[in-house]
Amino acid sequence: MRIGYACLLLGVPECNLKGLTLKNAEGEKLHEVIKHNLSVLDKMIDYNIAHNIKLFRISSDIIPFASHEANDIKWWMEYRETLAAIGEKIKKAGIRVSMHPGQYTVLNSPEEKVVQNALLDLLYHARFLDALQVDTSHKIILHLGGLYGDKKEATLRFINNYHKLPHIVKERLVIENDEKCFHIEDVLYIGEKLNIPVVFDNLHHTINPAGNNSIIEWIKISSQTWSPKDGNPKIHYSEQDPNGKKGAHSLTINSKTFYHFYQELKENCLHPDIMLEVKDKNLSALKCIHITSDKLPVSALEKEWARYKYLVLRRSQQIYLEIRELLKDKSKSNPLSFYEKIEYCLSLPPNKKEEINAVNHIWGYFKNRADAREKARFHKLMREWSEDKTGLKNIKNFLLKLALKYDEEYIKYSYFFI
Repeated sequence: MRIGYACLLLGVPECNLKGLTLKNAEGEKLHEVIKHNLSVLDKMIDYNIAHNIKLFRISSDIIPFASHEANDIKWWMEYRETLAAIGEKIKKAGIRVSMHPGQYTVLNSPEEKVVQNALLDLLYHARFLDALQVDTSHKIILHLGGLYGDKKEATLRFINNYHKLPHIVKERLVIENDEKCFHIEDVLYIGEKLNIPVVFDNLHHTINPAGNNSIIEWIKISSQTWSPKDGNPKIHYSEQDPNGKKGAHSLTINSKTFYHFYQELKENCLHPDIMLEVKDKNLSALKCIHITSDKLPVSALEKEWARYKYLVLRRSQQIYLEIRELLKDKSKSNPLSFYEKIEYCLSLPPNKKEEINAVNHIWGYFKNRADAREKARFHKLMREWSEDKTGLKNIKNFLLKLALKYDEEYIKYSYFFI
C-alpha cells in the first residue's frame, strides 16, 4: 500500500506554485509561470523520492489556464524534454501520480458549454500525464457532477457524455463518490456500466452513505473494478475537521485512527494505494508511512523531530522534554507514541510564554551571525509582539528569511514556519 498526499509541499522553502490572473495570462508571463511550476514539481518529486513517498497528486494548476483559450502555448511540445525528465524520475522511483480536476469540471451538466469546457479540461489532464510518459495506472480522478433535480437524468447525461471523451482520457479516468450527490452505489453502477475504475472516499461515504455495507466491504467491492492495466486499486482517506463545515478535511491525520484503519485493511487482505486528503499534506503522509512501517529506524523519527521540535516547543516545553526522552532509547522506535504526543501538543491552545521560549531558541542560531540591522529588527519585533502591536507571523517570516540568508538547514526546514 502506497501512502501519499495531494498537490502542495509544506516545510520546504521556495517550493510554492505560482499563478496569474487571466488578463496577464499571455506570452512571456505564461512561460515564466510554467517554467517555475515545472521546476517546483521537479523539487516535489525529489522530496518524495528522498522521503520514500510513492503516491502523489499533481496540482491541476501546474499549467495556468491550460484548457482556456487564453493559453495558446503548446506546452506539451515546448516543454517536452522537461516533462519527460520529470516523468523519468517518477518511473525510476516507482512513484504513482494522479490528477484531480476541480469542482467546475462537470461532465454531466445540462449546459453544453459547461460540458465542452469539461471535455477540454480532461484532455489537458490526460495530455499532461501523457507528456510525463507514465503509463495508464497514473489516473485522473473525477466526481460525477450535480443532480440538477433529477438523478436519473444526471446519471444518463454522464454516461452519454463519457462516450464523447477521447481515448487518452478514457484510459486514465476513474470516478469517485462525493459527499452531496452521488454515493458509492451510484458510482459503482456507472463504473460497472462503462468499465471505469472506482475510487472510494471514506469521508464522503460517512457524509453521504449507501446501503448497509461496512467501509471495508465497500473498499473490497470498489477494488474489484480495477483491472491490471489500471494499476493497484486506489482510495481516498480523510478525517472531518471538528471545527470546519461538514466535509472539511482535518488539519492532520489522527495517527491512532489511521493505524487501526490500515491494520483492518491488511487483516481483510486489502492493499489499496491510499491518498490522504488533509491540510498538512506531506507531514501526514510521512507520519502515516512511519506508523505503518514494520521496522522504522529511530533515526527516521530523529529526522522528523528535528523539524517538529520548535513547533512543539512553542506549545509545551513539557511535551518537548517527553519526546526527547522517548527518543533516547536507540534500540527500538515507537512512532505511534511519538506522533500521538505531537498531535496532543498541537491540540493545546497557544501559550505566549512557550512561544517566546521557542522564538528565542531559534534566534540563538543567528544572534552571533546577524548584522546590527538584523539584531535591531529582531528586538523591535519582539518588543512590539510583547505589546500586542505585531503578531507571531511577522517574527516567523523574519526568522525564516534569516534561515534562508544564512543557509541554516536545521532551521529553514522546521515545521515551526508552517
